[in-house]
Amino acid sequence: MHRKLNRILVVDGSEVARTLIARILNEEIPDTETVACGSVAEADRLLDESGFDLITTALMLPDADGLELCRRIRASQRHHYTPTVVVSGDADSRLLREGFAAGVTDYFDKSLGYRAFADFIKAFLQRNSGLVGRILYVEDSRTAAMRLIRLMEGHGLQVVHTTHAEQALELLRNAGPATGGDQDPFDVVVTDFYLQGHLTGGDLLHAIRARYHYSRQEMPVLVLTGSEADDRQAEVFHAGANDFVTKPVVEEVLMARIRSLLLIRQQFAALKRQSDHLRRLATTDSLTRVCNRRYLLDHGERFLASRDHQPVAALLMDIDHFKKINDIHGHITGDRVLEALGALLRERLPEDALAVRFGGEEFALLVPRCSLHDARRCAEDLRLEVEALQPAGVPVTVSIGVATNQIGSGMRLTELIGEADRALYAAKAQGRNRVCA
Repeated sequence: MHRKLNRILVVDGSEVARTLIARILNEEIPDTETVACGSVAEADRLLDESGFDLITTALMLPDADGLELCRRIRASQRHHYTPTVVVSGDADSRLLREGFAAGVTDYFDKSLGYRAFADFIKAFLQRNSGLVGRILYVEDSRTAAMRLIRLMEGHGLQVVHTTHAEQALELLRNAGPATGGDQDPFDVVVTDFYLQGHLTGGDLLHAIRARYHYSRQEMPVLVLTGSEADDRQAEVFHAGANDFVTKPVVEEVLMARIRSLLLIRQQFAALKRQSDHLRRLATTDSLTRVCNRRYLLDHGERFLASRDHQPVAALLMDIDHFKKINDIHGHITGDRVLEALGALLRERLPEDALAVRFGGEEFALLVPRCSLHDARRCAEDLRLEVEALQPAGVPVTVSIGVATNQIGSGMRLTELIGEADRALYAAKAQGRNRVCA
C-alpha cells in the first residue's frame, strides 16, 4: 500500500532557521513535503490554501505570538485537529500555562539542535500521522459504507467491507493464527450494532469474544450505533465492544477512536511477541537451538497422541565417543560439534517433527506419520550426513536407536522413548556408528 505523503508547515521568523529546518526534515524524513514561512499572516494564507499534517511554529514571530497562531489553527475548520508543535528554547511558565488552552500539541527545546529536532518530528509523525492497520468493517447500508470506507482509507487504513455478520465471521475465521486461518489478520473490527440477516452486530460481538475467544486487546471492536440512550450504550459494552461512536459519524471522533484501538492492538501484539520470545528461550536449547528436555516433557505426550501424527517414530541419537572429542580437542570444539548437529537436524527434519537435546550429547527426535521402515531410512540418512559433516574439522559419527508406535498406538511417551533407548543401546553394543530398530 502506498505510504501517505506527510506535509509539514514550518513557521519561523528567522529565514536561516526555517531554511535549515526544512532542508534537514526533507533529508531525514522520506515521504515528507516541507513548506516554510516567516509570519502568522503567511501561515494563515498557506493554511487556507491547502492542508497540512503537522505544523511547527516558533514562539516569537514578527507579527504575532506563536500561541496566537495555535489559537487560530484550533479555530479553523480545516486544521482544527492538526497537531501543532511549538519550538522554543525557553518553555516558561506562561507557555506551559497557556499552551494547552491555545491548542499546543507538544513542545521541542530548540537548544537540543536541529538534528535532534528531525528525530523528534520523525517520532512524532509515527505516533500521530497516517494510520496503519487492517479494518474489518461491517455495515449493511452501502451508502453509509461508501462514505466511511473513503474516510478510513483516506487516513491510510486498509478496509475490508462486508454487509452481514455471517460474512464477517467467515472472514475472521480465515484471518490470523488465533482461528487457524491463513489470511492476514485484522487489527480492528468496526461494526454497526443493528444489521440485517439472522445475526445482529451484538451476535457478531458475542461470537468474536465467545466463539473465537478474542480478548478486547487482541481484537478491539468499535460499534456504530444510532442511539445515545444509556441502556443501549451499556448493552454495547456488555456485548463485548471496546468503544462506540454514535451516528451521524463525525470524522475526527471516529478516527480518534480507531487510533486509540489500534494502539491497544499494537501494544497487545508487542507484548505477545515478547511473551512468545521468552517462551521460546525457556524451551529452546541455547547451544543447538533445538527444543530442550523441558519442552519434550511438556508437549511430547500431546504430540504422540495427536491423530494427525500417527504413526509416530522416535529416534534417539547419541554422538559416539563425545567425551574423547572434548578431551582431545577441548570443550569449545565440542560445543561446535553440538551446534553443527543441531543445525543439521533443524535443516533436515520435516517442519512438523520435534527435535530435542535430550542430554549432553544425546538427541531425541519425534517424527510424525513415519512407519518403522521410513524411520530406519530417515535414521540411516541422518547417520550418513553426520559422518560427512566433520564440524570444526573433527570426524564425528552417531549411533541411532529407532522405535515407533505403529503397533501399539496407545503407547505413552516414556514407553516409546524407552524402546528407542534399548535400540540405541543395541547400536552401541554392535560397534556404534549404526542404526538399530
